[in-house]
Amino acid sequence: CPVNVDAEHLQVVGLHQLLGNVEEGKTDSGKAGGVYTWEDVQSHCTKTDQWVVINRKVYNVTQWAKRHPGGFRVLYHYAGEDATEPFSAFHPDQKFVQKYMKALQIGELAATEPSQDRNKNAAVMKDFQDLYVKAESQGMFRTRPLFFILHLGHIILLEVLALLMVRYFGTNWIVTLLCAVMLATAQSQAGWLQHDFGHLSVFKKSYWNHVVHKFVIGHIKGASANWWNHRHFQHHAKPNVVLKDPDINMLNLFVLGDSQPVEYGIKKIKNMPYNHQHKYFFLVGPPLLIPIFFHLQIIQTMISRRYWVDLVWFMSFYIRYFYCYVPLYGVIGATALLFFVRFMESHWFVWVTQMNHIPMEIDYEKHQDWLTMQLQSTCNVEQSFFNDWFSGHLNFQIEHHLFPRMPRHNYYLVAPHVEALCKKHGIPYQTKTLWQAFSDIVT
Repeated sequence: CPVNVDAEHLQVVGLHQLLGNVEEGKTDSGKAGGVYTWEDVQSHCTKTDQWVVINRKVYNVTQWAKRHPGGFRVLYHYAGEDATEPFSAFHPDQKFVQKYMKALQIGELAATEPSQDRNKNAAVMKDFQDLYVKAESQGMFRTRPLFFILHLGHIILLEVLALLMVRYFGTNWIVTLLCAVMLATAQSQAGWLQHDFGHLSVFKKSYWNHVVHKFVIGHIKGASANWWNHRHFQHHAKPNVVLKDPDINMLNLFVLGDSQPVEYGIKKIKNMPYNHQHKYFFLVGPPLLIPIFFHLQIIQTMISRRYWVDLVWFMSFYIRYFYCYVPLYGVIGATALLFFVRFMESHWFVWVTQMNHIPMEIDYEKHQDWLTMQLQSTCNVEQSFFNDWFSGHLNFQIEHHLFPRMPRHNYYLVAPHVEALCKKHGIPYQTKTLWQAFSDIVT
């Protein structure tokens, strides 16, 4: 079950109680402790019948998927195939998780079956696993607490200075504009910070990552941790894979990649003038994603899925914001200011998050190994102090996707090793300038 979760989180959701309802070793065929071929496993790949393979062990996760802390979709995306690599990438305490997975195990692969399935390269997988072990042994997964303390500090400082500036200098247009820029900067940087906690890359104990994640994304940003987790984990599990990565689900507003335009042409889908999408992108994508689409989706998700804790954190942001700014601008003015902040933040977010993925390969499922899949859908942007800060170190998107639990201040350490591994296996490792990465989105 590829999602960020470890001992503390499993205890919180009561996994042992949930799995108690699953009969150990029992499958739809009535077999227990069975031996299976890849063909057997691959036939169980529907929403109502899901098997996955992790370290050659076969698991029936059909019933568990609905209760999966990372959402049911991320499991469904790997139904019928090997999930060893994403399982390793997302789970800090694998041995602990595997103890609870015993109730879901129905057997193992036959001795005559290879450890990898379909189009996955065994040599690439082995070399990447060796690199993963090397990175762990060299301390690349260890956090520098001061880095994140200072990052949170500069976000709070921006918020405080913006409010004090308006209170002291008044609400004229120049001061209001400066206030909006400072708040948008704080919101954007808080977005990168919540991303760190969401990936369990700050604290050793996942419990504290989850707690602080809810505080940062809920109280500082006004969003939902569960909404973000369930959406973002799918993106990491299957980046740029059509029908599996929600980040490329453009709701028929845009067509992406090489295969989708052909598909739309054959089906004669003409919801938008797609030959002009590079023009209306500037009117629809960056300005509206956060203030309109994400905002409505977050509210709908929290209510429909009963994320009441997230809803409380979400409301605490708006209570704090309006308490501070309504006395200065009134209800309408404070609302307009917040919308303008979201408008600017949305531009920042869209350009940074899309520069690494939209220009890359976008296609249907190919069942590739972890390294190959991530490199074909991801590229880097040159390192500099500004690029690191501006993008929340997502200029190292390749390393982030390969090692989602690695603290971002260590990406530059593992990057040369990743590039060397890619060179060894003939896998393109792309690094662009910031301007080139931006321009490639619309060209």
